[in-house]
Amino acid sequence: LGLINLYTFILYFLDKRRAIARKRRIPEKKLLTFTFLFGGIGAILGMSIFRHKTKTRKFKISVPIAFIFTMLGLWFIVQF
Repeated sequence: LGLINLYTFILYFLDKRRAIARKRRIPEKKLLTFTFLFGGIGAILGMSIFRHKTKTRKFKISVPIAFIFTMLGLWFIVQF
């Protein structure tokens, strides 16, 4: 769970850097896929720290939902 969140956080960092440099971006589909594969913590931190995808409606709605799923998954792991 920690590794997927770290990877997701790095994806948001890399995409932000590529956006600034006007280089080829990481597809939104890939960002959201890893966000929903229990990478919600990394995604929400990446959005907040790098101020990336914060104006995109799709991400403003999806990332908090994925964060909740990730926290529920973490809770489930801790409980059992």
